[in-house]
Amino acid sequence: MPQITVDYSERLADDFDRPGFARALHAATVEIAAAKPPACKTQFRRTEDTVVGPDTEGHAVVHIHIGLLAGRTEETRARLTEAALELLRQYVKPAEGLALHASAEVRDLDPSYRKFES
Repeated sequence: MPQITVDYSERLADDFDRPGFARALHAATVEIAAAKPPACKTQFRRTEDTVVGPDTEGHAVVHIHIGLLAGRTEETRARLTEAALELLRQYVKPAEGLALHASAEVRDLDPSYRKFES
């Protein structure tokens, strides 16, 4: 915990500093949600196809999913969501003419969540 997944349009592959974003988001998660630094894990998933409304050209999408163990207040989750979007503005610089659609959500992990390390 936390489990972070970032889905992003393939068109952003060269315009998105993913390692820098992950490090900054981990720091924000530690500060805002009291996570432990070694527990922060981020996976990036590049998506090949992006369609926004009726268009396939000129758009890129980034969606950030942050899963935390239950117990954070709504205010804490909202602050972390806003911080994630603000950081995204710093680490994604889409090419000229490309509209970026960004979103984020913080949710509680299901009570069945378990993990192991080896």
